[in-house]
Amino acid sequence: SEIFIVGAFVGVEILLGLKSAGWLGALPWPLVLLLILAAGMVVSGLLAVTVERIAYRPLRAAPRLIPLISAIGVSFFLQDLIRLVESVWQNAFNLVYPTMDALNQRFELTQTIDVSVKSLVVIVAALAMLWALHVLVNRTKIGTAIRAVAEDQAAASLMGINVNRIISLTFLIGGMMGGAAGVLFGVQYGLINPYSGFIPGLKAFTAAVLGGIGNIPGAMIGGVVLGVLEAFAASYLSLLTGGAFGAEYKDIFAFSVLILILIFRPKGLLGEIVRERA
Repeated sequence: SEIFIVGAFVGVEILLGLKSAGWLGALPWPLVLLLILAAGMVVSGLLAVTVERIAYRPLRAAPRLIPLISAIGVSFFLQDLIRLVESVWQNAFNLVYPTMDALNQRFELTQTIDVSVKSLVVIVAALAMLWALHVLVNRTKIGTAIRAVAEDQAAASLMGINVNRIISLTFLIGGMMGGAAGVLFGVQYGLINPYSGFIPGLKAFTAAVLGGIGNIPGAMIGGVVLGVLEAFAASYLSLLTGGAFGAEYKDIFAFSVLILILIFRPKGLLGEIVRERA
């Protein structure tokens, strides 16, 4: 989740730089959006590879709990590093994304439903990245190597696959996707801080578990289901509970779903139960 928020901060720093130079309003908004997406993806991808090399690779043969502890440590380190850098650079670590007027325009879908341009941009970008990731993982040689290493590192190595390179490449791809998501998060919600990635990270994990770990279409469906549940909670929770609970409790729905799925369907909605051969 900190890789995600690094992408968001890269995006906001570029936008602030363009604004101070007087270019933000002069450049076409699609070009600006592509610029901050590309920068966020590159920085987050390289950071993810660095984290893998320093914090995970030396612990690859360690018990599973050890890399988890290392991941928590990296998370805290990156949070406070972002806070330190932004406090020195901007004299604040709560930053507001400069607005692009074209993205804030709204138009009506029906008499009761309207949508903003930035929401459509987020949806289209998310679908495009999911499609690209699905094609990469399932229809390319690199994707075959990634799946082979995920299944059995020793067997993949015997088949001539460079395991270290494939794992680094996987972290690069994941970091780039996370960085793009962070930029889109900043564009959509406007306000970010070093700790903004925690809740979205938990919800992303919930969506992945809901759809089935390792199942890309499943993760997308899990995200949609989770979003619908949260929207329902935000709209009707106060009404259904007589005002006892308001929209601020909508996160309860997300994490209740995670608990139920882990108990009753740990493989997810679209995951398949695979029995190991003796």
